[in-house]
Amino acid sequence: MTLIRAGAVAIDGQIRRPGWVQTAGRRIVACGVGTPPQHAGAGIGDCLDLGNSLVVPGFVDMHVHGGGGASFAAGDAAEAARVAAFHLRHGTTTMLASLVTAAPAELVSAVSVLAEAIGLSRLDTVAGIHLEGPWLAAARCGAHDRSQLRVPDLAEIDAVLAAAGGTIRMVTLAPELAGSDAAIGRFLDAGAVVAVGHTDATYEQTKTAIARGATVATHLFNAMPPLHHREPGPALALLQDSRVTVELIADGVHLHPAVVHAVIGAVGADRVAVVTDATTAAGCGDGAFQLGSVHFDVESGVARVRGTPTVAGSLATMDQLFRAVAARGPERDAALAAAVQMTSTNPARALGLDRVGQLATGYDANLVVLEPDLQVTAVMANGDWRAPAGG
Repeated sequence: MTLIRAGAVAIDGQIRRPGWVQTAGRRIVACGVGTPPQHAGAGIGDCLDLGNSLVVPGFVDMHVHGGGGASFAAGDAAEAARVAAFHLRHGTTTMLASLVTAAPAELVSAVSVLAEAIGLSRLDTVAGIHLEGPWLAAARCGAHDRSQLRVPDLAEIDAVLAAAGGTIRMVTLAPELAGSDAAIGRFLDAGAVVAVGHTDATYEQTKTAIARGATVATHLFNAMPPLHHREPGPALALLQDSRVTVELIADGVHLHPAVVHAVIGAVGADRVAVVTDATTAAGCGDGAFQLGSVHFDVESGVARVRGTPTVAGSLATMDQLFRAVAARGPERDAALAAAVQMTSTNPARALGLDRVGQLATGYDANLVVLEPDLQVTAVMANGDWRAPAGG
């Protein structure tokens, strides 16, 4: 067992000063405020005093394509493991492997490779697969391969689900496409979360999709029509419904910080999931890269589809985004607690993951140690200490 003491710990939705967490194997067995009770020291193998550090739950990134020069879409388990390792160093202890639009055979193959690796626990921080495409609107395809976009087909969906073996955790689709209603039902029956994104849907079409069971807004405002006073479109419908968790890419590129703060203020921190939407280029600096079959270039820290102004995913990591949203508001501990919600608790809840996203008894021992400046100094995943950020 390990007993961890720190100047501040995120417990019960608040920042507690000081606090402690006790782990045994893969689980948290106790946590609390102040000095640990005397019995908490019994049988302890390690007792770590982290001084003025802040301990928060491991970050949960429900939308990430790659990082560190590697991609989940490569169809290679070793490359997928490099993505997971890169983001783990930045505090992400739970993530979905997001795939982009691809030809039918390529999609099934990529899903099969990831499903096998997840099933064999080779990707112990990957909680499942996120299909972002190919059932997206051509007018809002962003960095997806327009030539491979298609309407939902139940035979293809069944083939993908069969290849996945229960590992499809979330699917992003455009609800205005023919066949989307049946597709939503099929994915929900398979236990997947349905998200609305890369869409040209009307306000009414989006409300219908929510009524049918869609519960996530894929990177709100990005790859969808802007809010208009006569044609409100999908963004307003997604914001208005309390059943919907809205993804925000808070990297300062996809959304102006004022928009991020306005959304949090409007719907509450408990409905926001901050995501990276990171690509292969995360952690690599400027250069030429690829997202699926689409080539893009990074210049001055911004990725764009080659020869176009279209933004192509992000270069962000979850610790960077935690710092961005934690800077919101004058009351530091309240802002930190809200940042924990948006980077851990909410995405875990939106995905139906019942043992991650919080520091609580019985939860997985996933935690991030942050210095007062919120830089990552250590990460525990499934009870094991892993490498800190910076590698």
